[in-house]
Amino acid sequence: MERPVPGGLRGEKEEEEEEVERVLVSEHSWRPCPTARRRVQGCLEWVKRQLFRVGEDWYFLFILGVLMATISFTMDIIVTRLYLAHMWLYREIGDIGVLKYLSWTLYPMALAAFSTGFSQSITPCSGGSGIPELKTILMGVVLEDYLAIQNFGAKVVGLTCTLVCGSTVFLGKVGPYVHLSAMAAAYLGKMRTTVTREYENKFKQHEMLVAAQAVGVATVFGAPISGVLFSIEVMSPHFAVRDYWRGFFAATCGAFMFRILAVFNSEQETIAAVFKSDLKIDFPFDLLETFFFLILGIICGIVACAYLFCQRWMMVAVKKNRVTAKLLDTDKPVYTVLVVLLLASITFPPGLGQFMASRLTMKEHLISLFDNRTWGLLAPNASGVAKPGGLWQEWDHPSATIYGTLTFFLLMKFWMLILATTLPLPAGYFMPIFIYGAAIGRLIGEVVALLFPWGLHSEGSPRPIIPAGYALAGAAAFSGSVTHAVSTALLVCEATGQLGHILPTVLAVLVANAISQKNQPSFYDAGIIVKKLPYLPPIRSRHIASYRVMVEEFMERRVVALAKGDGFQEVLVALDTSADAEYPVVESTGSPTLVGTVNRSQLVAFLQSHEHPQAPQGEKLATVGTLGDDCTIEPIMLQFSPWTSLHQAYHLFQLLKLQRVFVTRSGELVGAVSRAEDVEESGQEQDNKDNAGDAASDDGG
Repeated sequence: MERPVPGGLRGEKEEEEEEVERVLVSEHSWRPCPTARRRVQGCLEWVKRQLFRVGEDWYFLFILGVLMATISFTMDIIVTRLYLAHMWLYREIGDIGVLKYLSWTLYPMALAAFSTGFSQSITPCSGGSGIPELKTILMGVVLEDYLAIQNFGAKVVGLTCTLVCGSTVFLGKVGPYVHLSAMAAAYLGKMRTTVTREYENKFKQHEMLVAAQAVGVATVFGAPISGVLFSIEVMSPHFAVRDYWRGFFAATCGAFMFRILAVFNSEQETIAAVFKSDLKIDFPFDLLETFFFLILGIICGIVACAYLFCQRWMMVAVKKNRVTAKLLDTDKPVYTVLVVLLLASITFPPGLGQFMASRLTMKEHLISLFDNRTWGLLAPNASGVAKPGGLWQEWDHPSATIYGTLTFFLLMKFWMLILATTLPLPAGYFMPIFIYGAAIGRLIGEVVALLFPWGLHSEGSPRPIIPAGYALAGAAAFSGSVTHAVSTALLVCEATGQLGHILPTVLAVLVANAISQKNQPSFYDAGIIVKKLPYLPPIRSRHIASYRVMVEEFMERRVVALAKGDGFQEVLVALDTSADAEYPVVESTGSPTLVGTVNRSQLVAFLQSHEHPQAPQGEKLATVGTLGDDCTIEPIMLQFSPWTSLHQAYHLFQLLKLQRVFVTRSGELVGAVSRAEDVEESGQEQDNKDNAGDAASDDGG
């Protein structure tokens, strides 16, 4: 007969504790050099404290800039090598027309089809530019999986294949690279919270995204100052000054790294502009030429309005057409192949491509248009004056003049650029319109040089016209009017290293923007409209009707609210009635004074921890409690009055990135205004304004 253990259960418990202690000791005892390990860990903690004493933002912004510059430079090298392989294949085939045509068309078709299929198979978020979606995110709207890091590889591979197509498809990389920078910034933000062990909040995420958009532009053009300004103009209707230094620091690191990599790769002798030009700056332009720069701005503004209207119409038409809509839904690579086949056939060099300088890359297009010489004077004496292999000779054709080839290029690229924007592959659209504007300016400059061969002069000896200066102004004016940005004037100067034409360039940009902003939404706002993203349409401040429309006219009156004394049954009914993320809490049913809000997750936890009134006695989870006793009620930070104007509500939603605001009268809850109602009312107000303008013009006619 065994004797019981002294102490009963207490003795067994002590034995278990001793066994656990022995196990823990044995687990730690086998680790080598415990003292050295503790010292190393202490040193690492000390280093982290010293490094983060000046702020961890500096390090992560530096990593972001260097990382995106390295990826951008590597991508450019791969694109150049693959494009040279295409040109080698085209030359080595010989003079057999059919084989030359197949080599010219099949290469970009295969790459574009792979770009579409690869990116779309991973995620649909990798297609297109990405700036409309990022602009929506910066306004406080959550777009699921858009900034997920798994999209990064899909967009890098797809964008590389798109850029290899070159002037055949005529697409760039600014927009997608901003998207890539945003994804990298979101991932680095998560890494920062892991390293610093801080709580991840939306303000830190927003700060990293603001810096990322500047890095995306700066690492493409090597222009940190204009990259920050352009990203602010395009992305943020309201910009916090505290984010200014982040954008500049990250963009400067990225632009410097991008340029220094070119020096290390022996592409440049020293750090220089991306599109280096040789304009003479002793006397860049005469005062009388300001009139022609003004005319250039007007032309760019009018053409930009036509381009924006036709591009938006094309996007809608492609979605509504039965054939194209079915292809875009089920067989996106097939649609891409058909469009690229059409574009490649038109740019085939022995065909129409010989009048469009189609053998040049997009960078060579821009460098040739910024040529310091006057083509109208060189073309008649090309055999004796021009250097062999000059890029400008691609614009010179025996059966057409320089003016004819530039005009034909503008007419054909107008609809070809619009058609290319419908392709469901990662692609940017800023660089094509930048080149298109440079072609407009080059044509105007050549015409002015033809009309005034001896130049213009207000006083002193006449000086010759420099058409390249008009190309600079045209590139900035057209791209600025399409994107509704003025900083393109500085961007073109940073990208080319020329500041002599800054004043006429700014004048042309301002005139073009004045025409474009009055008549059409920007290119990226048009993408938001077509994709029906939750974004507030613009309301012009001078439109007096936006002050007359009050919140009570369009607010949501039937709001599901809870009282502080509500129990299980009332909370269950509220959750079944509405799927809101938060619910307003009033003082009581008889006194609807708004006291705060409660999250849906807390209400679900409330239901899980309390008993149902009809539940059996054996299944009770907790004693009966009320909402006010067991849930945390968040205070209301902002409320609208029924007499708040649409104009005020619009700007508050835009400035504070609000999603929903409750409306109270004398403290009592009477309704709510969400982003959906504000978007709908703003769009209706914009339509009413346009209709009123049309009616006024009809009366005037």
